[in-house]
Amino acid sequence: MEKQLIQILDATNTQFVRILWCDNANIIRAKAVHRVAISECITSGVGIAAALQALPVMLDALAPGSGLSPVGEIRLVPDWNTLTPLPYAPGCARVMGDMLTQGKPWNLCPRNFLKRMVAEAKREGLEVIAAFENEFYFLKQTANDIILPVDQTLYGSTLAMDLHQNVINDIAKALIEQGMPVEQYYPESGPGQQEISILYTHALAAADQQIAFRETVRAIALQHDLIASFLPKIFADKTGNGCHLHLSLWQNGQNLIPNGEQVGELSEIARRFIAGILHHLPALMAITTPTTNSYRRIHPHYWSGAFRCWGIDNREAAIRVVSHPEALSPTQFELKTVDASANPYLALGAVIAAGLDGVRHCFELGESVTVDPGYMTESERSLQNIDLLPSNLAQSLEQLNNNQVLLGAFGQELAQAYIAVRQAEWEAMNNLTLEEEVKLLLNKY
Repeated sequence: MEKQLIQILDATNTQFVRILWCDNANIIRAKAVHRVAISECITSGVGIAAALQALPVMLDALAPGSGLSPVGEIRLVPDWNTLTPLPYAPGCARVMGDMLTQGKPWNLCPRNFLKRMVAEAKREGLEVIAAFENEFYFLKQTANDIILPVDQTLYGSTLAMDLHQNVINDIAKALIEQGMPVEQYYPESGPGQQEISILYTHALAAADQQIAFRETVRAIALQHDLIASFLPKIFADKTGNGCHLHLSLWQNGQNLIPNGEQVGELSEIARRFIAGILHHLPALMAITTPTTNSYRRIHPHYWSGAFRCWGIDNREAAIRVVSHPEALSPTQFELKTVDASANPYLALGAVIAAGLDGVRHCFELGESVTVDPGYMTESERSLQNIDLLPSNLAQSLEQLNNNQVLLGAFGQELAQAYIAVRQAEWEAMNNLTLEEEVKLLLNKY
C-alpha cells in the first residue's frame, strides 16, 4: 500500500496531505502531513487530543460537562479510499480521517457513528442513499468590516448567473474533478445567494461530500475575493441558508420509496421511515439545526420546515415528498429542517436512527398536508397532528436530552460530549443580537 500511495502522491505532485475531521461544533479541522513523512501515518495516522471533540464554536476551550479533559489522545487515521488531490490548492490533497483508540473506532468519532447507523440500516435490509442540497451566500466585506451581499438579484436571475459565472464555473469544475457530479446550479432567493446541487450517493460518501463541498466553495470563493458562507441566517430581512437532506431507501438495487401498485404513493416502509423522522424531529433538530443562529431561519412561510408534517411537493412541511414526472414516483423525499451548521455525519446518522425506529415499530404516517400549515388554524392543525417545531436551541436540546432512541444511537460518551458542546454554545450566544452572532459565526460555516 505504501508504494502505491507514494506513486499516487508523486503523480499528482502532492506535498501535503490534509487529514480532515469534523468536530461536534461542525468545524472542519485538519492536520497536514508532508509527503516525506507520509509512511509514518499510513496505518496509524496522526495523534490529536481527545479533548478536541469538546470544543464549542466560540473558542478552543473545553465545554463543561463534556466528559473529556486535557488528558488523552486518539489517532486520526486516514481513510485512503477518500484520498483526493485538491484542484484549488496545488500540491495538496485531502483524505477523511477516522478516530481510533487502541486500534478500534473511538466512541466519539462522528464518522464512525454514521458508519454504525449505516450498518444498522443494513441489518434491516436497507441501504440509504442521500444528498445534501446546500444554499450559501457570496458576500463582500467593506473597509468598515460591514458584510454585504454581492448583488441585489432575485431567485433564478440570469443576471446573477452572468455576474458570478466565473466563480460558479470554477466551483463546478473543482467539484467534478473531486468526483462530485454537479446536477444543477441557480441563484437562490436572497441577494447573492446560490445553490449548487450534486448527485446523490451512499450515506457515508454523501457526508464526506458535504465536507468536501463546503471546503471547495469556501476556498474558490476566496480566490475570487469573495466570502462564501453557509451560515443559516445572515441578514434579518433576507432568505436564510438551508441544507436540505434528500433521502431514498434501497434494497438489492430497487428503490423502496414508491408504492409499486399505486402511482404517486409512498410504500409502506417509506411511510414508516418518514413517520419515524417526524416523531423524533423535535429532538433531531438539536443535531440537524444545531446552532442558535439556525432558529432565526426556521419560521412559517419561509419554506424552512417549521411545521412537523409532510406533504407531496409541500415546501412548508418539514418533509417534502418529491414528485417525479415518470411513472415510478415518488423516488425520494427531502428533510427541510436541516442546515449546514450541522455535522453531516451526526445529522445523517441521527436521521437514519430516527427512521429505523419508525420502521421497527411500524409508526403510522398521517395524511399528506396539501396546504401551507401556517395558514391553518390551531384547531385545524391539531386535528391533523401538525405542530410547530422548537423555536430555539434550548428547546431542541431539552427534547434530545429526553429522547432515548437518539441518545441510545449516539452512545453515552458521544451524547454527553455533543450535548455539552451545544449547551455551552446556547449559554454563550442565546442573548446575542443577529449582528453579533453573524460576526462570530460567519467564517465558521
